[in-house]
Formats: sequence, structure tokens, C-alpha cells
Amino acid sequence: MTTTKQVPPARAAHAHHAERRSTPTPRRGFDYHISATHLVAVDRWLERYSVPLLRISMGAIIFGFGVLKYFPGLSPAQNLVLSTTRVLTFGLVPAVIPNGVAMVLLATVECGIGLCLLTGRGLRVSIYLTTLWVIGILSPLAVLPGRVFSGPDHAPTLEGQYVLKDLVLLAAVLVIATTVRRTPTSRRRSEQTDRDDQHVS
Repeated sequence: MTTTKQVPPARAAHAHHAERRSTPTPRRGFDYHISATHLVAVDRWLERYSVPLLRISMGAIIFGFGVLKYFPGLSPAQNLVLSTTRVLTFGLVPAVIPNGVAMVLLATVECGIGLCLLTGRGLRVSIYLTTLWVIGILSPLAVLPGRVFSGPDHAPTLEGQYVLKDLVLLAAVLVIATTVRRTPTSRRRSEQTDRDDQHVS
């Protein structure tokens, strides 16, 4: 005949509380736990859409800059652009082409680059033009440093800050160029690697 051991009430209550503590309580509100599957999906989304979004946003910015230059006095960089052009061409452009025509030509180039980036057409040609354009808008740092860094204690002026932020555009051009300049072989190799990753996951 078997006998059952009587558990003291104090010990039974302690075991009951310990069991309640070990049982996970359901979370309220948003669950912050992200599974590995979700992280893989986010990585794939970024790989697929991050560069196109960068290209489109940059195209919109360049196109907007170009439109502003069609209207005299509306672009905040108009005087700096004309001064830089005068220095880079050794004063030949203002002597041959009026300032208004020079601004229209520059605006047309910028709008063309912006439309190519927005539509994704002619990227191989436009990426070279964009690179030259970015180098041109950064040239005041080298040819007009006194005007760019003439603030208190040689701090950048408002025009200088306008030029310095274009360093971000240069980095964006380099990122876009890496995707545009991919050869068919490297593109197929990248696609094969993506398929292998999907098969493993």
C-alpha cells in the first residue's frame, strides 16, 4: 500500500509562487521581438530598393536645382556659380556668353541629368555628366576658398555651407555608379549569390 506524502502548506505556497514566476506572462501592446526571417526580408528589401530610391531622390534634387536656375535671382547659388565659371574658364565665358545664357545652359544640363536619374534612362552617360557636375559645384572649395571660408575664424559662409553639403551628393554618385557600371558577368554572379542565399534560408 502506497502512502502519499503530505506537503507542508508553506512549501506548497512557495512552489506555487515559483511556478507562477517561471511562467512567461503575455506581453501587452507591440511585440518588439523580430525574427530572423523578418531581418532577412528587410535586408533583401534594402538591397533591391535602396539604390533606386537614392537615384530617384538625387534626380529630384538635381532637377529642382536646375529649374531654379531658369529664373534669375531665384537660385541662392547663382552668384557663386557665375564667379566659379568665370575663374574656371579664365574669364572667357562671360566675354562670349552672357551670364543669363550661361545660367540657362547650366540649368538645362542639370534638368537633363535629373530627368535621366529620375527615369533611369541613359544612366551610363548621365552618371559621367553627374560626376562632372558634382566636381564642378565642389570646385569653389579650391578656386574660391576666400569666399567660401570667410566667416568668423575662417568658418564657412552660407555659400560655403551650401557647397559643403554637396559632398553628400558626390558620395551618392559613387554609390549609383557602382551599380550602373556592373558588367553582365558580375550582375549574374550577384543574382546567383542571392538565389543561393534564398535556398539556404
